[in-house]
Amino acid sequence: MKISEQDSRILNELQKDGTLSVEALSEKTGVPRNTCWRRLKQLEESGIIKGRVAVLDAEMAGCGLSVMIFIRTSNHDDHWFERLKQTVSTIPEIVGFYRTSGEIDYVLRARVSDVKAYDILYKKLIGNVPLADVSASFIMEEVKEETAIPLTNLV
Repeated sequence: MKISEQDSRILNELQKDGTLSVEALSEKTGVPRNTCWRRLKQLEESGIIKGRVAVLDAEMAGCGLSVMIFIRTSNHDDHWFERLKQTVSTIPEIVGFYRTSGEIDYVLRARVSDVKAYDILYKKLIGNVPLADVSASFIMEEVKEETAIPLTNLV
């Protein structure tokens, strides 16, 4: 799907506030209401808009400690990877799961209340999947964390 300048304005506003009504979205973007509604439906149907969510304050939600978990493995077969995916999917504290290039095979991002809660998560992880090496870094300060995706290359 080709992204127009109108689409870009609509998407940028929705990334700031996914609760905007079509009327409010039309007003903020300068896109006529009916056009805005039609473009919004097309963006949803095409899959560019995957969903609309509320962004919570992690500290207030009791998950103030952000952890990056680095995994190395000597096993790269499909059965092992499916086991890892299944294990990660059962741990709600893991909010990101990435396969990477370089020395680290996988990176997980977790949100927990404290180090004790991380230790429980760690034990679940290593108890279900054989891993060559697991290390973690605790985020001391979130200097920048965005949910919005830059759209400068789409138009």
